Amino acid sequence: MIARTLLLALILLAPAGAMAQSASDRVTVPEPSAKALAYRHSGNILWVANTVWGLFVPALFLWTGFSARMRDWATRIGRKWFFVVAIYWVIFTLVSMVIDLPRVYYEEFVRQHAYGLSNQTIGKWASDQLANLGVTLVIGALVLWIPYLLLARSPRRWWLYTAMLAVPFIILIQLIAPIWIDPLFNKFGPMKDKTLETQLLQLADRAGIEGGRVFEVAKSEDTKAINAYVNGFGATQRIVLWDTIIKAMDRPQLLAVMGHEMGHYVLKHVWQLMAAAVLSILVLLYAVYRLSGALISRYAPRFGFTALADVASLPLILLLVTTVGLVIEPLTLAFARHVEHEADRFTLELTRDNHALGTALVILQQENLGIPRPGWLYTWFRESHPPLGERIDFSNDYRPWDTGQPLVYADRFK
Repeated sequence: MIARTLLLALILLAPAGAMAQSASDRVTVPEPSAKALAYRHSGNILWVANTVWGLFVPALFLWTGFSARMRDWATRIGRKWFFVVAIYWVIFTLVSMVIDLPRVYYEEFVRQHAYGLSNQTIGKWASDQLANLGVTLVIGALVLWIPYLLLARSPRRWWLYTAMLAVPFIILIQLIAPIWIDPLFNKFGPMKDKTLETQLLQLADRAGIEGGRVFEVAKSEDTKAINAYVNGFGATQRIVLWDTIIKAMDRPQLLAVMGHEMGHYVLKHVWQLMAAAVLSILVLLYAVYRLSGALISRYAPRFGFTALADVASLPLILLLVTTVGLVIEPLTLAFARHVEHEADRFTLELTRDNHALGTALVILQQENLGIPRPGWLYTWFRESHPPLGERIDFSNDYRPWDTGQPLVYADRFK
């Protein structure tokens, strides 16, 4: 009797957004389906295979002297240094694409269809591959000369200067991607559900995001997976929902998911993740600087170059970056999981709809063939988000407003 009275008092004193939540309204973490378990198992095998492949291909280019031959071809065609670097990049990218095409076709097309995650036609897949190739060729040809110029001019500090120049480059990509790159792959348009659009903009205003625009992207032509995000800066700032997530979730769930994405923006996670990326680049390039000299000295006759400033060294740089990247990957993923957790906290404090977030995460698990509790090893090396089981548990338990505790992000809300 006393317990029931206390529970009734808590319900009466709770804010309006929390009234629908009760102890009996907890969201149960579902067990993974057999298909999800098979998808993870094959994904783990692919991850190992891809890691080995990512080391084998550049090592093959180096050990056979093929990278040096590509440089010689680029030199005969381009003659001037800048054009030699650009042409080498084009040759290197095209050869790498041809070698990698069977793996990419299986992983991105065959496997996704086999597990019922893709709606993509072979024509759409091929056109996306060509668009991605075009973007890669253009960006690489325009920027690759910068680190090689720094390598030639400052052999001892090139790694530091290159990491510093990565800052404006990353910002530029974040700025132009929503309007120049993303539309190459899918059609972006206004929200069809104007009521939902109004509610999202109202939520964005409460979260302190002004001038936001909402876009619906026709992602169902590619995938059955669901997603939503906030990206861009200034005039390119936008709220984006895949049409698949609009179909899969009800309105409270969509608001909870978008509150999470808005949290990334308001809490400046984009800037924090960019800073982490630049720090990672700094560490990786410094490792290249420290390790490359001994390798070149020992294997120069086989590699076909005697200095890292030679564009033929690109496979060596990629090989070392991949190797060292495996070592620091758990740290970068741990930081990514931290900001995702804080975004969950943000949306719960913003909406106070624990049930909506919890059930949205269940749908995310089921639609994307997720595993709620994949284990620490998988989490350390593969997960950029906290395990879905932990996120659902947090959405059930985090209710500081019920006990009068202060909200962490109350000062961010209007």
